[in-house]
Amino acid sequence: MHPLAVGSLLLVTIGNPVMNHRLLLIPAMVLMTYAVPLSLADDINQLTGAERADGWRLLFDGHTTNGWKGYKRDDAPGTWEVQDGSLFMNSDGADRDRGDLLFADQFADFHLKLEWRISEGGNSGIFYRGAEQSQLDVIYKSAPEMQVLDNDRHPDAKMGVDGNRTAGALYDLIPPRPQNVKPVGQWNQVDIIVENGNIQHHQNGELVLEVQLGSAQWRELVAASKFPGLNPAWGNVPGRGFIGLQDHGDNVWYRSIKLKEL
Repeated sequence: MHPLAVGSLLLVTIGNPVMNHRLLLIPAMVLMTYAVPLSLADDINQLTGAERADGWRLLFDGHTTNGWKGYKRDDAPGTWEVQDGSLFMNSDGADRDRGDLLFADQFADFHLKLEWRISEGGNSGIFYRGAEQSQLDVIYKSAPEMQVLDNDRHPDAKMGVDGNRTAGALYDLIPPRPQNVKPVGQWNQVDIIVENGNIQHHQNGELVLEVQLGSAQWRELVAASKFPGLNPAWGNVPGRGFIGLQDHGDNVWYRSIKLKEL
């Protein structure tokens, strides 16, 4: 088939393109509808019937910041808004009401799924099991983080050790293997599973890292990281805590945020 746009119609030649002996006039919008996968339109910020039956919960409704809050505050920081069905961290403006965005409920063992898209040169992160403690001022001083990053342009990608600050990493602890992040502007799919102390990061359908909280490996990784300097007790990850999205000062979008408690 050889399509040619003609106004609001699409002229399609079938067979020999030189002879043009058979022509079909097909409304362009009809072809556009079938050319767009249903998942791009219908599955965003929705639970499937199977997910509902299996106990999944939608954490973001696609329209509001209802259910979300700031660190040690009841309302959502002003940098966070809803744009085109996504939770958007807006970096515009020098005098901003900044802050990480936390889901108001806390979770112990869970399977979290979401999609993220980063701006050029951008940095963000997904926190879990975070704590609001009197001696702490931000969530990253208590919570493990799955890194969200433009690996090609942000300097953090070349810092740390062996890629442990690149997209998908357990930040400053374990690099993702393989490194399969999509180019800037495209959506990345994430699964974070925490169960019985075991942490798994999945990025774009692949398991990229796994570790056991409290293990000898865990203690060695934490001791060699920057976290003991921020909080000497950082390695003692709470058994229950907040999920958070980081305001690192760069535009970032999140959507289809779903969770199942395990």
